[in-house]
Amino acid sequence: MFSKFTSILQHAVEALAPSLPLQEDFVYHWKAITHYYIETSDDKAPVTDTNIPSHLEQMLDIVTQEEGERESGETGPCMEYLLHHKILETLYTLGKADCPPGMKQQVLTFYTKLLGRIRQPLLPHINVHRPVQKLIRLCGEVLAAPTESEEIQFLCIVCAKLKQDPYLVNFFLENKAKRPELKSPGAEAVREELSSPDTGQPSGERLAPGSETTEGAQAAAPGASFRPPNNNNNSSSNYNLVMSLLNLTKSPDGRVVVKACEGLMLLVSLPEPAAAKCLTENTELCELLTDRLSAFYRALPQSMDPLDIETVESVNWGLDVYNLKEDAAIFAGKRALISFLSWLDYCDQLIKEAQKTAAAVLAKTVRDRFFVAVMEPQLMQTSEVGILTSTALLNRIIRQVTSEALLQEMVYFLLGEERGPESLATIGQNSLRHRLIEHCDHLSDEISIMTLRLFEQLIQKPCQHVLHSLVLRSLEERNYLENKPQEEREPLENGQPHDAVDLEEDPLFGDEPSPGRRLSSPDWPSSSPPQSPDNSKSDGKTEVHKIVNSFLCLVPDDAKSSYHVEGTGYDTYLRDAHRQFKDYCGVCQRWDWRGSPKPLEKCDLDSPFFEGHFLKVLFDRMGRILDQPYDVNLQVTSVLSKLSLLPHPHMHEYLLDPYINLAPGCRSLFSVIVRVVGDLMLRIHRIPDFTPKLLLVRKRLLGMEPEGINIDHMTLLEGVIVLEEFCKELAAIAFVKYHASASTSP
Repeated sequence: MFSKFTSILQHAVEALAPSLPLQEDFVYHWKAITHYYIETSDDKAPVTDTNIPSHLEQMLDIVTQEEGERESGETGPCMEYLLHHKILETLYTLGKADCPPGMKQQVLTFYTKLLGRIRQPLLPHINVHRPVQKLIRLCGEVLAAPTESEEIQFLCIVCAKLKQDPYLVNFFLENKAKRPELKSPGAEAVREELSSPDTGQPSGERLAPGSETTEGAQAAAPGASFRPPNNNNNSSSNYNLVMSLLNLTKSPDGRVVVKACEGLMLLVSLPEPAAAKCLTENTELCELLTDRLSAFYRALPQSMDPLDIETVESVNWGLDVYNLKEDAAIFAGKRALISFLSWLDYCDQLIKEAQKTAAAVLAKTVRDRFFVAVMEPQLMQTSEVGILTSTALLNRIIRQVTSEALLQEMVYFLLGEERGPESLATIGQNSLRHRLIEHCDHLSDEISIMTLRLFEQLIQKPCQHVLHSLVLRSLEERNYLENKPQEEREPLENGQPHDAVDLEEDPLFGDEPSPGRRLSSPDWPSSSPPQSPDNSKSDGKTEVHKIVNSFLCLVPDDAKSSYHVEGTGYDTYLRDAHRQFKDYCGVCQRWDWRGSPKPLEKCDLDSPFFEGHFLKVLFDRMGRILDQPYDVNLQVTSVLSKLSLLPHPHMHEYLLDPYINLAPGCRSLFSVIVRVVGDLMLRIHRIPDFTPKLLLVRKRLLGMEPEGINIDHMTLLEGVIVLEEFCKELAAIAFVKYHASASTSP
């Protein structure tokens, strides 16, 4: 009570006394603090019962006022006094001793406000960055310490200053061999320091005779500053700022954790190579990211509904406010899932912001310590429930990752780094890739659908290696084309050899197909070369209509039902195809994709063709479209349409050219559909009232008819509807891509 009364009385005297020059006022407040330690013998009284906080605040106000009254960059006498008399060093000593109790908190606040309020750069001064470095070491030493809030505020202001002037970070890369371990001074030592004559030497820690460094010599003049040390070749540096922040990420206070994470994100983005190297090699940042990510993943339930995983709201790290009771009521494990996705988002954003070499190291660590060590065993297990849950989680991870470095490492983890063409003998070399592709054709329809969704998500990511690994490396040599002179080739009909199913002879196609419905034509305005000079392109409009009709006429009229329902024509797909193709072009324009097919004379047409494991499974699935569940068919055709949209000439030729001459034993998307249609025509005649049943099924799928009695051959009828819609979609894609290439060609 007496001390509080004294404080009030002192403020009253200061208010009534005539104003002193700023420097005298500043010195007065500093001397008042030092005299407290000399004259007071009570070490137990908390600092809040003294005048020290008030004097420190007055000192801050004075140096702030002084800077405001001077020209930018000019150091005033108060600031010179603070630097020359090493006031920050002394305050560090007092804070380290925490004398009186609570002094550490006051010192942290003083440092934070000083760095935050003063506009001129202070950190280059040796008498600033040296005590700042020492104070950094005191932060995060004790978990849940009463000073945590002040510690994190201080560390974050230092990070913000380094973000403004990144080269200053070299001051904070401390050589492990240089720094002696010092014991905390006791109260008597503090008094001895403060009562000794003021010589301008470090008052918090005295250097031993002969140990004065070059830095200290340069600091002899008031306000001395110097170049940061070159740490590029120093492999044994301590990055105490990072270490203190890492310690504070383990705080039980969520607000402190978020601020510590923000500080780390600022530090990883600094462009200094030495700091990036020290951060990844000499700190535990990589381990923190991956260990916490693994812990959150292992905390997830073994079985979760894929729909819950897919639809849970997206989470930005640090912003997930939650209610345990509400989350548990929605579905079990929601809180654990949000925690995992939130930390994944932080890892992703951290790597996205990180300096390039640091980002590569961080991403590689996530691959090795999380994807390989934790996720791969889950994806390779044999339990169907476990496979479904882990695949759904992987799909969500793929959807959420946006950083280039992490995406690349994740793709290498899933698909391998091989670049050469696939063969049947080598598809099993990468066990995880092989297993995932095989899961697209799993006995469990749920697993098949989820894995197909995963690959659909993957091929839409901006990573060139995905498409090269899954498709393009098998099409590079164009050896799906027949390697024979024109006169030696067998006549093809509908892209098939003469002994294949002849659709035009089938009564369902009619005896006299119109020119627009004819399925064979030598004029293919695609990326494939002309068959002969006689087949030169004359009318682009006619040609694109032939292409479109090639797909629209694949399904015979008796198997079509869309024309009975309004608003289901082929034109409904054009707008979506145009938008999606435009989006794909925006992604792919950064890649070194060729604009035209590789010349045939440069292709190795004699090498055996294998479409690749991924396309093989998709084509096999497409060939069974009449016997598969509706949802599986939708997902298979969705993946194939995404591939067809890609602006690569070989992919366009192989998937959308109905008239290429296929090499013996090879198949294309068009030839697969032709065989399906041939099978369909044989089966149509065995189903009574086929057309009315087909129309009823379509209306039910569209919600235009209520669910009623079961209909025979439901799987077949749904497959026919998906087939018709898929052919319309391919026609729309071919139309959009043709006109896009025509508009960009000279």
